[in-house]
Amino acid sequence: MSRILLKAFLGLLMRVLYRPKIEGMEHIPGNGPVILAGNHVTFIDSLFLVLVVKRQVFFIGKDEYVTGKGLKGRLMAWFFGASGMIPVDRDGGHGGVAALMTGRRVLDEGNIFAIYPEGTRSPDGRLYRGRTGIARLALMTGAPVVPFAMIGTDKVQPSGKGRPHISPVTVRFGETLDFSRYEGMDRDRYVLRAVTDEVMSEVMRLSGQEYVDMYATKARAAKAA
Repeated sequence: MSRILLKAFLGLLMRVLYRPKIEGMEHIPGNGPVILAGNHVTFIDSLFLVLVVKRQVFFIGKDEYVTGKGLKGRLMAWFFGASGMIPVDRDGGHGGVAALMTGRRVLDEGNIFAIYPEGTRSPDGRLYRGRTGIARLALMTGAPVVPFAMIGTDKVQPSGKGRPHISPVTVRFGETLDFSRYEGMDRDRYVLRAVTDEVMSEVMRLSGQEYVDMYATKARAAKAA
């Protein structure tokens, strides 16, 4: 009920203020497990994604978003929980494994799991090299992958700015990618890299972003140095 109320209220607000352009929604299957894999340019990408997709979308978020104290902490926990976020301690030594197993559970239950293969938000608006967790998840579960692109959300929520701006947004979904030909090869690092690169190639085509063949975390560290 919380999810329905949140989606109804924020969905209406989003349509009135931003009038997002949605393309390719027909590529998302009406039922069964699906992996949504896309670019990540700002904090609110996940919110726009869960509001435009008709089915419920689950995604990973930092556990600190739901562990706050007091009224503000409880409100944040309710908000993120209702939006479909599953809290995971991603800063721990096993954060990547926990995220992977969480995604697998969501997909095994026949749901939609959204993932950002770059692993973190882009530090400069370009598209960075994908991490192979997306490939391992797809091959372990057999779930189809629907690539997507967030376009314009970085103008709505510019980096370092607290207040959202009114700016056009496009959410573009690509055709379903089927990797069943690699069944049983989820431990082959060459296959994992090939699958990941294919997904990122589609995300780049959909988003129109410049591609950088390095990890976003390394670029972010270099920028901060």
